[in-house]
Amino acid sequence: MEVEIFKTNIQEEADKNHVMTVIQTQFPGYKINFDLEDCDKILRVEGDELQPENIVEYVNHLGYVCVPLE
Repeated sequence: MEVEIFKTNIQEEADKNHVMTVIQTQFPGYKINFDLEDCDKILRVEGDELQPENIVEYVNHLGYVCVPLE
């Protein structure tokens, strides 16, 4: 099981829910959660054979900033 952490600019619950729905539709095996209380508006994705570049691409395509945290 792999875990990837991303910094986003997602602020609202509605935006968070929309992004989660899109990611879970594209990657049904991934466990996804957000921490909007964190200053980096953390997106955490857990799953097997994660493809972080694809997650970044999908979130960016939706109009949000998403970058991997090191």
